[in-house]
Amino acid sequence: MSYMNKHYHSHGKFLLTGEYLVLKGALALALPLKLGQTLTVETIPETSLQWNAHKPDGPWFSVSLNPENLEIIDCDDQPKAEKLSQILKSVKQLNPKAFEGNDIKFTTRLDFDPNWGFGSSSTLIANLARWANVNPYELLKLTFGGSGYDIACATAEGPIYYQLVNLESALRQAQGPQQIKAVESVETPTPMVEIVDFNPTFAEHLFFVYQGQKQSSSKEIKAFLAKANPSDLQNDIKTVSEICRALPKCESLDEFAMLLQCHERIIARCIGQEPVQKRFPDFEGVLKSLGAWGGDFILAATGWDENQVREYFKGKGLEVVFGYNDLVR
Repeated sequence: MSYMNKHYHSHGKFLLTGEYLVLKGALALALPLKLGQTLTVETIPETSLQWNAHKPDGPWFSVSLNPENLEIIDCDDQPKAEKLSQILKSVKQLNPKAFEGNDIKFTTRLDFDPNWGFGSSSTLIANLARWANVNPYELLKLTFGGSGYDIACATAEGPIYYQLVNLESALRQAQGPQQIKAVESVETPTPMVEIVDFNPTFAEHLFFVYQGQKQSSSKEIKAFLAKANPSDLQNDIKTVSEICRALPKCESLDEFAMLLQCHERIIARCIGQEPVQKRFPDFEGVLKSLGAWGGDFILAATGWDENQVREYFKGKGLEVVFGYNDLVR
């Protein structure tokens, strides 16, 4: 393979609806973000594979690996280096020729703080998959696991519906040859991706607030799958899917907020946790968890203006707040 300074960029993500239940076939509404991660691949005159990762405030971690077996030679962060080695071995498993022919330098640059849960892992998987010409969903399955909605967001140019369906349904709904190819090479349940017109007229009243504690999505997924009985979830899956279809049709903030409240009650019951709203009883509006509950970002739908929102959450010790249009593509 010949690389010569190739560049790849993938978008971060938010899962607006369908968290947890998307794993059981619920329709989910996902939002690709303006922030993401870039991968640059260069040929270098070295005898080792070099990996240098950067985050917005500077270097993140670096690793040198043996290009033959992808074992660690040297690093400045052992846990991250071990995970990276495992990911690259998975790439090689899917494409045995991926690392042949050249000594390679990989450079990654995140547009966001890796603690925010915007998709530092999924954007990496999506970028590597494109470089190595392997199926990103298969690579995700071998590495981090999950529903794959974040992989779909990585290359989406706007909001999408995402659902795990049987192969026949996925092929019927696939849009274009690239999606068809991706669908055909993944075992069932199969990803279905559909572009959706979601552009709320009340976007200036929607805010994303960081709760200050990154959640482990893979840990949350395992816990949910271990206790979830699919037969007990069918009504909830149906209702959440209906909410997902209804949200883009909302013409008012009140209607949108009412659907969010209904969604929160369903997921709270399914996973046995209290909705995030309970932590902020004096907030004038509706709060909804995004993705794994308990740590990452929440959506705030409120009649307050941006200054009021920022002041309120600053008083609660939460200072990372984004407006909807600041983040969503």
